[in-house]
Amino acid sequence: MSYLNIENLSSRVDDFLLDNINLEITKNEYFVLLGQSGSGKTRLLETIAGLNECTGNIFYRSKDISKESSEKRDVGFVYQDFALFPNLNVEKNIRFSSKYKKNENESELFDDIVDFLKLGHLLKRETEDLSGGEKQRVAIARALYSQPKILLLDEPLSAIDPTFRNSIMKSLKDIHKRYDLTTIHVTHNFREASYLADKIAIIMDGKIQQIGNAEDVLNNPININVARFLGFKNIFPTSLLGLDSTNQFFSVDPNIIKVSTSKSIEADYIFEGFLEECMGVVDHYKLFVNINSYQFFIKILKRDYEGCYADSKSIIKIGFDKKDICLI
Repeated sequence: MSYLNIENLSSRVDDFLLDNINLEITKNEYFVLLGQSGSGKTRLLETIAGLNECTGNIFYRSKDISKESSEKRDVGFVYQDFALFPNLNVEKNIRFSSKYKKNENESELFDDIVDFLKLGHLLKRETEDLSGGEKQRVAIARALYSQPKILLLDEPLSAIDPTFRNSIMKSLKDIHKRYDLTTIHVTHNFREASYLADKIAIIMDGKIQQIGNAEDVLNNPININVARFLGFKNIFPTSLLGLDSTNQFFSVDPNIIKVSTSKSIEADYIFEGFLEECMGVVDHYKLFVNINSYQFFIKILKRDYEGCYADSKSIIKIGFDKKDICLI
């Protein structure tokens, strides 16, 4: 049974339309909304939070909250830029929700959040004196203090030093479990999505393209646009393989393609073409091979080859197996 059910949700701002969104999110699910900048991710979060006008329905525990004010929706929102109140110190930022919502055991809750997020030494500090990571923790603490049932995170790692991202991703998982949350996390980062998500929805140009469990979505794109967004390489028509398939395209991982200039190759699919370019990069080579006017991108480890296939236009064989292709 869905905990948060979004039906036929649309919202327009200027020339951008969030178009007919349908999502079902279960209780305690970590749901990641994955998309490029300008795809409608933040707009959708804000609409769920009650900050935008919309058509359609948002059901929370079977109750339609589409017309409820944001304060009554039981959501906590952490913006990409954290949106801390510059006129309030850290403690007052965290306690801000007490101005409009009274919680039971506020003192115990405050102490637990501050201790868990390691904010005790920062409580009297002004927000302008905080680092990006500290601001993020304060913004999350403020959201948690309102005791939301749904936590909305808008690109929460985008302003964080990359060296701290692994530990912060783990913290987000811990927060999700500790405070019994259902989390909707917006990002354009596939690694974040893979690590955090129970379920992923991919959004493009205001429309949901694909929904499913994290592994399925990231490894089995539903169409060529999703495949390209996810960084799939070597996307070609299935006619190149002579396949009788309802799928129009296939993709093959650059790392599993076999190559040779002289030896025979054992593979289900073998092609002969010419080398367009060979680039040496740290521990591997990048090969660009023209096969029937299609350019294959291939990565091979330097330790497996003596020298590079340096002669441009030289004849080269490539091969791969049926099990290694992804039909799109």
